[in-house]
Amino acid sequence: MAGADGDDSLYPIAVLIDELRNEDVQLRLNSIKKLSTIALALGVERTRTELLPFLTDTIYDEDEVLLALAEQLGNFTMLVGGPEYVHCLLPPLESLATVEETVVRDKAVESLRKISQEHSPVDLEVHFEPLVKRLASGDWFTSRTSACGLFSVCYPRVSSTVKAEIRQHFRTLCSDDTPMVRRAAASKLGEFAKVLELDYVKSDIISLFTALASDEQDSVRLLAVEACVSIATLLPQEDLETLVMPTLRQAAEDKSWRVRYMVADKFSELQKAVGPEITKNDLVPAFQNLLKDCEAEVRAAAANKVKEFCENLPEDSREQIIMTHILPCVKCPEVRLNIISNLDCVNEVIGIRQLSQSLLPAIVELAEDAKWRVRLAIIEYMPLLAGQLGVEFFDEKLNTLCMAWLIDHVYAIREAATCNLMKLVEKFGAEWAQNTIVPKVLGMANDPNYLHRMTTLFCINALSEACGQDITTKQMLPVVLKMSNDQVANVRFNVAKSLQKIGPVLDSNALQTEVKPVLEKLATDTDMDVKYFAQEAISVLALA
Repeated sequence: MAGADGDDSLYPIAVLIDELRNEDVQLRLNSIKKLSTIALALGVERTRTELLPFLTDTIYDEDEVLLALAEQLGNFTMLVGGPEYVHCLLPPLESLATVEETVVRDKAVESLRKISQEHSPVDLEVHFEPLVKRLASGDWFTSRTSACGLFSVCYPRVSSTVKAEIRQHFRTLCSDDTPMVRRAAASKLGEFAKVLELDYVKSDIISLFTALASDEQDSVRLLAVEACVSIATLLPQEDLETLVMPTLRQAAEDKSWRVRYMVADKFSELQKAVGPEITKNDLVPAFQNLLKDCEAEVRAAAANKVKEFCENLPEDSREQIIMTHILPCVKCPEVRLNIISNLDCVNEVIGIRQLSQSLLPAIVELAEDAKWRVRLAIIEYMPLLAGQLGVEFFDEKLNTLCMAWLIDHVYAIREAATCNLMKLVEKFGAEWAQNTIVPKVLGMANDPNYLHRMTTLFCINALSEACGQDITTKQMLPVVLKMSNDQVANVRFNVAKSLQKIGPVLDSNALQTEVKPVLEKLATDTDMDVKYFAQEAISVLALA
C-alpha cells in the first residue's frame, strides 16, 4: 500500500486500520461514521483502489458497525468519482447484503437500491444485474432474501433478455424452500408487478400471487394480500374477476386469523382498487363476514374500516347496502362501538332517522353490556349521540339509560355517568336540566344505598355550574343541606366537599344563612374526616 508520495498520504488509511482493529466498539463505530472524511482525504482514486477493497475484505464486525457502514456506502457515489465509478461500491455492499443480521441486510439493500439509480443502463447490465443474480442463487437464505428487494430497481432499464432472466430468478425465489425467502419475495411482489409489462403481470405475477396466497406459511399468505392491492390497480377491470378475486375471496376466509386480519386491514385500499361493481357483488359479503369474524382482532380491524368502506360505496346503492348488509352485522361490541364513535360520519351518509332506528337496539345493548369497559366506552359517546339525535329522541330513548348508569355497581361507570350529565346539560341547557335531570338526581338522595346517595352529591357538584345560581340555590342546595344529617360518615364528609364545590355558584346570603351553620355543625362531627373536610370548606369559602 506504500506510495511514492511519502508517509503522509498513508496516514488516513493507517489510522482507519488501527481504529477498526481497536477493541472498543464505540471507536470502531466512530471511525466508520468518519469514512466520508477519510475518503475525501484519500481522493477518489485511492478510495476506489485502497479503501473499498480494504472495507470489503476486512470487515467482520458488530452489527451496529456494519449497519453504519451499509448506510455510509449508500452516499459514497461522489467520493468514488461519480456515477461512472459507482459500481466500485457494489462489492462491499454485496457482502453486507448477505450477513445474518436483518437490519444490516436491509440497510445494504436500501443503499444498493439507491445507487442502482446512478448506474448507466450498460453498467446495470455489466455490474449490478450479475450481483443480483449472485445474491438470488446464493447458498445462504440471507443473500436470497436480499435479492428480492433489488429486482424492481434494475428491471425497467435493462434489455429484454436480461429482463427475462430477472423474471425467472424472481419466479424461483417465490417457490424457494426457505419460508423467509418466500416471505421476502411475497413482500416485494406488488412492487415488482408495478415495473413489469402488463402481459407479464398477467402471465407471471398472477400465478406467483396465487401460489404465494396459498402458501403453507400464513406469514407468506398475509404478505400476498398486501401485494393484491398493487396487482389489482394494474389490471384492467375485466381481468380482475378472473385473475384476482378467487384468491382474494379465499384470503378473506383463510383459516389463519392473521391473514383475515390483513384482508380487513387493507379493505379500503382493496375496495378502491377493484371498483364499485366488484365491491357490491364480492366485497360487501366478505366485509360482512369479517365484521362477524370469530377473532376479536379481525372484527376490530374490520370495524376500523366501516366509515371508509361506507363512504366509498357507490352512491346509488350506498344506503341500501349499509342498512341491509352492514348495520345488521353490528353484533360485536367492538364493531358497534366503532360505528357509534364514527356516528357523525355515518350519519352524513345515511341520515339520522334510519340510523337511530337501526342503532338504538345496539346502543341499549351496549349500555347494559356485562363488560364494564364497553359500558364506559358507550357513556363517553353519549354527548356525541345526544348532539346527533336531538333532545326529543334523547329524552324518549336514552335518558333512562343515562340515569341507570348513575347507580352502576362499578365506580368508574358512576363517575363517567356524572361527567356525562354535565356535558349533556351544556348541550341541552339549564331549562332541560331542571325539567329532566335534576328531579331524578335529587330523588336518589333518599335511596337506601349510601353509594347512590353519594352519587347525588357527585352529580350536584358536576351540574351546579352548568345549571346556574337559581336552580342550584333553590333545588339542589336544600337536598345537600338535608343530607348533612346522614347516618353514614362518608356521605357527611361528601356533603362538606359538595358545599365547598357549589359555594362559588351560590349567592352570599345563602352562603351565610344556610351553608355556614351546616358546615360549622359538621366541623364538630365525631368523625375525623367529616371534621377535616368541613373545616377545609369553611376556610376555602372564607366563612370563618
